[in-house]
Amino acid sequence: MKTMMLLVNPNAGRGGYKAVLGSVLETFCTGGWAPTVYFSRGPGELPRLVAERAADYDMVACMGGDGTLSEVTAGMMRASRRRPIGYIPLGTANDVAHTLGLSARPAECAKNILTGRSVAYDVGLFGEENYFTYVAAFGAFTEVSYATPQEAKQALGHTAYMLEGMRHLGQLRDVHAIVEYDGGVTEGDYVFGAVTNSTSVAGLVKLSGETVKLSDGMFEVLLVKKPQDIRDLGDIISSVLSADFSGPCVSFLKSSEVRILFDESVAWTRDGEDGGRHRDVFIRNCHPGVEIIV
Repeated sequence: MKTMMLLVNPNAGRGGYKAVLGSVLETFCTGGWAPTVYFSRGPGELPRLVAERAADYDMVACMGGDGTLSEVTAGMMRASRRRPIGYIPLGTANDVAHTLGLSARPAECAKNILTGRSVAYDVGLFGEENYFTYVAAFGAFTEVSYATPQEAKQALGHTAYMLEGMRHLGQLRDVHAIVEYDGGVTEGDYVFGAVTNSTSVAGLVKLSGETVKLSDGMFEVLLVKKPQDIRDLGDIISSVLSADFSGPCVSFLKSSEVRILFDESVAWTRDGEDGGRHRDVFIRNCHPGVEIIV
């Protein structure tokens, strides 16, 4: 019988694991797998568990949101032997799940983990030791995802992010940045910047599967300048919603490495969680990264 490390975030998705864990375990057990369940008790525990114990199992699976998957991925990048990752999304945004086309029904996800195939997924290295799965971002609303109370996230989902974001509208400000990327440098005053490997970011920014290749060793980099008037704001909204970045306020490029230098310390998020404040950030695409079952 094959062995599985099953990691559960009890706080994700309004504690929704309680209603589905039994059926998920039944699916795994009847499918010929012996799962060992671990519950996350706080930030930093899952990366440590995966790094230390993943090599002892044939597969690692997790139940939670994008933050849970991010922690599991970070641990897998440090593991002595990398194992395929099965992901059962229970969170609010679930950007990676949307990118991979995973089912929103946990029981169906569990079945697909047993019958699916592994796809390569590049992972980002932020600085010297911090990993991210699908996005590292700065600027407008990057503080919202971790400033929003967990209870509000669980109760309201995307609405919680939007309500928290509205409170920050009056604080919208740009930061001067020099962005070094493969073969070039750009400079400007930006209200938002994101280094991504996903077709969906916060459920709002959508990129096509033709644009995003999850294992090509390249990131998609999005930079947004501060709107000067209503016309600029309309151009930005149109660009984001249509994924047409030909306008003057939004820049889009692809790069395997990105270095961003600021005049001051700027707040970042990694996969929707607090990424700290930095003046000089170097991000590298770790190719090959991990394998996720779809």
